[in-house]
Amino acid sequence: MAITAQLVKQLRERTGAGMMDCKKALTETDGDIDAAVDYLREKGIAKAAKKADRIAAEGTTYVASKGNDAVLLELNSETDFVARNEGFQALVKEMAAHILDTKPADLEALMASEMSDGKSVENKMHEAISTIGEKLTLRRFVLATKTDADAFGEYLHMGGRIGVLAIVENSTDAEAAKDVAMHIAALNPKFVSREQVSAEELEHEKDILKQQALNEGKPENIVEKMVEGRLRKYLEEICAVDQPFVKNPDQTVAEFLKSKGGTLKSFVRYEVGEGIEKRQDNFADEVMGQINK
Repeated sequence: MAITAQLVKQLRERTGAGMMDCKKALTETDGDIDAAVDYLREKGIAKAAKKADRIAAEGTTYVASKGNDAVLLELNSETDFVARNEGFQALVKEMAAHILDTKPADLEALMASEMSDGKSVENKMHEAISTIGEKLTLRRFVLATKTDADAFGEYLHMGGRIGVLAIVENSTDAEAAKDVAMHIAALNPKFVSREQVSAEELEHEKDILKQQALNEGKPENIVEKMVEGRLRKYLEEICAVDQPFVKNPDQTVAEFLKSKGGTLKSFVRYEVGEGIEKRQDNFADEVMGQINK
């Protein structure tokens, strides 16, 4: 029997399992959707799918490199306790190694890719969910490539609560690159340098600073000069190379790297759960809800 996209969609809606798992289940059961549901349950995948509406906002970031390639990823769990679980930590490292070996183009390609044991990443994640007992989400990853003349700055803060992957050009001093990655973890800059700040963002900030100055009652004839000064300060705050270096505030990050013969080319900073809306449960309302049932 032909496995149609509609059939796969129906099975996904009934079980919450991934597309690749649903397609395989239907193939194995000749398109019998009820048998496919049983197949997924037997594999522990439907059980994992029951956790799909939970919010996974804890977890860890992880950074790893192999030769001139490096990866930074975020793997989420529901609780910080599980994020420290040995099995969870092993899964994180396994995923990082797989990404470095296969270099998938995006998350969709990663989830469909086959691991060394013949299982898809999506299947592997479902197995881990069933074993660990919490919703797990491989949320995002980024791959970076450098040359032999460059260095990766790899840093994990608070055991992976924040992860940074930076590239320092024209310097093979990995320790200096790591120090810069640590700086980025601490100060959270938005850009490498002011050249990366768009004209639109600069104009937007200028408008805000101008209005601030006018609201402070400053005379219009000095507002422009005030805005120029405040804009410089703003750029120093958001651009990594202009920030005072955390290990020596008497020099900027750019000056520190120059002393090592290098320059900051790029960086990516992940913080666990950033941008995820966490569920706020009201315990009192929950108790009253149970009483009134």
